[in-house]
Amino acid sequence: MANHRSALKRIRQTNKRKLTNHYYAKTTRSAVRKLRETTDKSTAVEMLPKVSSMLDKLAKKNIIHKNKAANLKSKLTLHVNNLS
Repeated sequence: MANHRSALKRIRQTNKRKLTNHYYAKTTRSAVRKLRETTDKSTAVEMLPKVSSMLDKLAKKNIIHKNKAANLKSKLTLHVNNLS
């Protein structure tokens, strides 16, 4: 167990950050999954900017790597463009 007040505070901060990061990452993953399952082009076109924005925000906060965000956005754009 931690012996210093600063160490206890650091543990509290880390846990709080971990929870918020997990929430945003999970929400974004769900949105990506939902967009991939979409077969209607108009809904997909509507959802794409929102999902891309979510991915950019995660990459900016270093929750996911910037290249992973770029790859996901690229694949999702291809998916939306290939819908008929």
